[in-house]
Amino acid sequence: MRKIIVLEFITLDGVMQAPGGPEEDTSGGFKYGGWTVPYFDDFAGKVMAEQMKQPFSLLLGRKTFEIFASYWPQHEDQWPGINDVTKYVVSNTLDKSDWKNSVFIKGDVAEEIKKLKQGDGPNLHVYGSSNFTQTLLKRDLVDELWLKIFPITLGTGKRLFAEGTIPAAFTLIDSKISPGGVIFANYTRAGEVKTGSF
Repeated sequence: MRKIIVLEFITLDGVMQAPGGPEEDTSGGFKYGGWTVPYFDDFAGKVMAEQMKQPFSLLLGRKTFEIFASYWPQHEDQWPGINDVTKYVVSNTLDKSDWKNSVFIKGDVAEEIKKLKQGDGPNLHVYGSSNFTQTLLKRDLVDELWLKIFPITLGTGKRLFAEGTIPAAFTLIDSKISPGGVIFANYTRAGEVKTGSF
């Protein structure tokens, strides 16, 4: 069975919008695009390279897919193999792309994703895709969270844990801290939330 792994850059207050550049996603008047850039160093680059070279298929929402499809076909040297992997795209409006190996998912998205998970193939990596990620969280379809937590707050913007979040427990399976204070923390789903008292 394949895992769904959500890989996200987030701020301390959970914002995930437009980490890579000022024009990446300005929706809602967001003006802090590119907030990760000052914190990227060799350490962060090595951690990212390790994560990006693992066998995977991509599972993306439409907006993130369009951003990726406009960039990665011309920059494969920065992410070897990205153009050859299967890209599963959840969209009600798109049904084709020039980016090879793109497969479009429509209809009952949750059911289609469950079928994908039960099939053969590498794990499914989700980048960005804020709206789609809410659907995955709401339907308890996320197996692991690989978070890069940056030492800033923005107070505004799309958040990782928003409308779709359900009560869920996770276990930390790996962590690292960059010299710039970025926490790389990987979590796996660990059942229901337990409570108690002191």
